[in-house]
Amino acid sequence: MKRKTLLLTLVGALVFFSAFKVVDKFFEIQKNLDIFTTLFREVNMYYVDEVNPNTLMKTGIESMLNSLDPYTNYIPEDDIEDYRTMHTGQYGGIGATVSTREGKSTIIMPYDGYPAHEAGLKIGDEIIKIDGIELKDKTNAQVSKLLKGLEVRSYGQVTTHEVTITRETIKIENVPYYGMVSQEVGYLQLTDFTNGASREVREAVEKLKEEGAKKIIIDLRGNPGGLLNEAVNICNLFINRDLEVVSTKGKIAEWNKSYKALNQPLDIDIPIAVLVNGRSASAAEIVSGVIQDYDRGVLIGQRSFGKGLVQTTRPLTYNSQLKVTTAKYYIPSGRCIQAIDYSKRKEDGSVIRNADSLKRAFKTKKSGRTVYDGVGLDPDIMMDAKKYAPITNSLRMKNLIFEYANEFALNHNTIAEAKKFSMSEADYQAFVKWLRTKEYDYTTEVEKTIKMLEEKAKDEKSYSVIEAQLKALKEKASHNKEAELQQFKAEIKELLEAEIVARYYLDKGQTEYNLQQDVEIKQAIEILSNMDKYNKILKGQK
Repeated sequence: MKRKTLLLTLVGALVFFSAFKVVDKFFEIQKNLDIFTTLFREVNMYYVDEVNPNTLMKTGIESMLNSLDPYTNYIPEDDIEDYRTMHTGQYGGIGATVSTREGKSTIIMPYDGYPAHEAGLKIGDEIIKIDGIELKDKTNAQVSKLLKGLEVRSYGQVTTHEVTITRETIKIENVPYYGMVSQEVGYLQLTDFTNGASREVREAVEKLKEEGAKKIIIDLRGNPGGLLNEAVNICNLFINRDLEVVSTKGKIAEWNKSYKALNQPLDIDIPIAVLVNGRSASAAEIVSGVIQDYDRGVLIGQRSFGKGLVQTTRPLTYNSQLKVTTAKYYIPSGRCIQAIDYSKRKEDGSVIRNADSLKRAFKTKKSGRTVYDGVGLDPDIMMDAKKYAPITNSLRMKNLIFEYANEFALNHNTIAEAKKFSMSEADYQAFVKWLRTKEYDYTTEVEKTIKMLEEKAKDEKSYSVIEAQLKALKEKASHNKEAELQQFKAEIKELLEAEIVARYYLDKGQTEYNLQQDVEIKQAIEILSNMDKYNKILKGQK
């Protein structure tokens, strides 16, 4: 009897303290809301300059959400259309990428079959006005919301001309390119996970198989993710029905869910190579993680981004919305690839990626290979990310490669087909000559190191002792632009050729050109052409 009474007392105490904790939390919420409301009112009434309440509130909301993670966002009514574009892949526009460069709104890529291309707009054309509105110093977002009636200056021209163009509903393709890259290997580029992504992947694979593909490369490099259901349906194309694809777990237990492959697969046997890099995130990591966890294919490239968080959209008043992180996702091996714990911040508020030493080991479903959580996805074949020389990066950042491609197109009516185009030696030397009148500079790693040595020597009061040696070293290390244009000709020429191809064959032609140069594509073809090696990787054998 005493034991029963003691048990009831303990249970009662637990209930009391739990209830007290909930009440205490609600009190803290209400208290802080009252403080915020009164503070907001006082600032609006008494601040010395005029305050825009909308701007002030938006700044406060965004700062608050930024302290959580980068994916929890406030979406005001004015931005709902942009948010819808991210999920549907549709937007009202002219069908071209426009970027503000040095204060000029420049056409970067018109898309085949859409209004901009049909109206004759080309890469490098500058949009001066839209509906009579000057575009100078306007942001990309401001330009994209304007409608029709463009005043355009074609590249290389002084005068402007009018172009009448009507915005249409533009559907961004999730699979902008697919094609054969060898006699038996098909390739598809998946750049997004908006509505219809799984249908586009299915159609691409089916057409590639019709063309003779017996193996497939899926390129997820640079894919930032998107809709979870599209990722599940894409996985379903390559794994058996009823297998788990991903599960989600968060604070609200009723929202926790396991997503399974519900449909008949398209092909559970075709060998697959998946390309990933540091910008492959979220839904892209679900697809590549499922392929790896079921030993369904080989991952090639660099470690993925590491975003294992799930967002849910919640409606707010006045047609605004909150996109809030509500759960983490777990792929079939049981691992979560989230690489940053946003609840743990340094004193300055910054966050760091999880250390490799904190990784936990898991096993793949079929072969029992060891895979890890907490740092993104490690490819089965790790390759170094492509790095360019300082001079090459300088030419890219200064848009000089982009501009010279425009110059080249101005003086050449046609070029060879995208896959076969190559600049002649004379063409490249013409580019070198053109650069002599352009401003660009850069600092090499050696020059940076010498500068650090100088600063260190000054700090330690020893600069006067080694000043002469440092100056001599600096003179020897000082870069020579003309010499380095020849030294790094191969990589500069490759970037130039890709830009030039785009002037004649747009984005699809540029992709076809790049496929011929891509070392990761070549590695994937090599692996898929050697099934002994492919199978050994999937079995965890070296």
